[in-house]
Amino acid sequence: MKKSTRFNILIALTYSVTLIGGMFLGYKFLKDQGFQVNRDARLANSDAQKVEDIIHIINKNYVDDVNADSLHHLPIDSLLHQLDPHSMYLPATKAFELEEALEGNFEGIGVEYYILNDTLLVTNVLKDGPAFFAGIKQGDKILRVDSTYVSGKSLPRSEMIGKIKGRRGTSVLISFLRPGNSAPTSLNIKRGKVDVSSIDAAYMLNNETAYVRISKFGANTDNDFVETVRSLKAKGMKKLVLDLRDNGGGYVTAATGLANQFLPENKLIVYTEGKHEPRTDYYTTGGGEFEQGKLAVLINENSASASEIFAGAIQDLDRGIIIGRRSFGKGLVQEQFAFDDGSALNLTIARYYTPLGRSIQKSYKKGYVAYQHELEDRYKDGELTAMNTKTRDSLQKTLIYTTQGGKRVYGGGGIQPDVYIKLDTIGYNKFYANLVDKKVLIDFVFDVLADRYTSAYLGQALNTFSINDTDYKDLLKYIQAKNITIDTKQLIASKPLIYNDLKLMLCKYHLGYAGYYKAHNLTDNVVKQALVSLQ
Repeated sequence: MKKSTRFNILIALTYSVTLIGGMFLGYKFLKDQGFQVNRDARLANSDAQKVEDIIHIINKNYVDDVNADSLHHLPIDSLLHQLDPHSMYLPATKAFELEEALEGNFEGIGVEYYILNDTLLVTNVLKDGPAFFAGIKQGDKILRVDSTYVSGKSLPRSEMIGKIKGRRGTSVLISFLRPGNSAPTSLNIKRGKVDVSSIDAAYMLNNETAYVRISKFGANTDNDFVETVRSLKAKGMKKLVLDLRDNGGGYVTAATGLANQFLPENKLIVYTEGKHEPRTDYYTTGGGEFEQGKLAVLINENSASASEIFAGAIQDLDRGIIIGRRSFGKGLVQEQFAFDDGSALNLTIARYYTPLGRSIQKSYKKGYVAYQHELEDRYKDGELTAMNTKTRDSLQKTLIYTTQGGKRVYGGGGIQPDVYIKLDTIGYNKFYANLVDKKVLIDFVFDVLADRYTSAYLGQALNTFSINDTDYKDLLKYIQAKNITIDTKQLIASKPLIYNDLKLMLCKYHLGYAGYYKAHNLTDNVVKQALVSLQ
């Protein structure tokens, strides 16, 4: 197993999220602009007729010219793979699940879970949610949901969580065991709408520079950001580090709304255009909360869709500096066409472009499978680790644009940062990758460390805290109990990374996302470079 194993595991997970985010982006973008799901009475249920109907839809709506005659003999999935990676057919169940996500169905009791040793462990209780008011606390172990036992059953995560989720207004009986108690407690909780901010962290890095982390572009991102900036200004903020790394997108209107907080009136943010879709421009209205202060935007290979729209506008209009690594490269917009049997077609109908006319969509000429592995290829080619600067240089020589301020920016796939920071792979090896793959480190945090440290202690010792010798010895015993052979040489090499991971996960558990990012940013090279660039 090569040192890239952990990265490949991460890529597999984040790629799936990014694809979902891309579908979410395109469909929701069109719904935001007044488009509806297209239903055609002609659409039939048989596969053969469905292929004919899909080809008919492609001819009328697809973003580019296509030889539809060559598609008739192909099954549905293969047919769509001939078009682009984001046009796809959704069976009825998947279409329903996606529609729920697109409609923002955030209804439940408001807790976050982790499955530890076949037990559903509550790792976070969202403030002002139904579980919060009912008395559920972090560390509670859920034993039963209504009449179904969910602990000790080796149930799939989806089945465990699925029994807790439900429509607002319905009730669920939760039986749980609280640490220190010998007998379980039962609570009847009425499900409700849970508000979750898309801003994970916001705090002052120094006397005049703030850090804000946005994890997704949701319906309330713009309003959340305005409130956050006003609070930070009261603390002396004059400069801002805006972290969009691993932000897979969301509502495009949220991205344009956020851009409006930084840009003056009547500036083009983004435009869309396709063969059957006329060009549509989106401009700022002015009056933003942070039109003047210095700005650094952080991106990486998992920053996609709406994140790229925002970063592209900031870069094209010389509003701030972009730091990190080339973004994902998702610039296609989909519309959904529903069939009578509940299945649906998500078809690409347009591309979006930055103010200077850059298409952010990366190439998919090598086919669907190659596209799926494109991020992994960036790692192998050395683009992410600075092992092969020619890769980046060749990308930058494809399409060159010049901003009004004289800065060169580049097309050809994703947003190229103004300042490149390589992926830090120090300590990554086979042994470490095995610990991550088998979730040993996070299990150790929840199973052992969480009870040893308190939120009050971590909050005070955040800058100096480290795992002590007793913790380390217990970790080695924990690893051996999981039947994992310890490679002493690789353990020593990865020890600083392991220590840091344990600290971050412990801070996440006790201090939430804000604590996690405060701890993470103490050693983050990208944030350090942002502070230098903003001087």
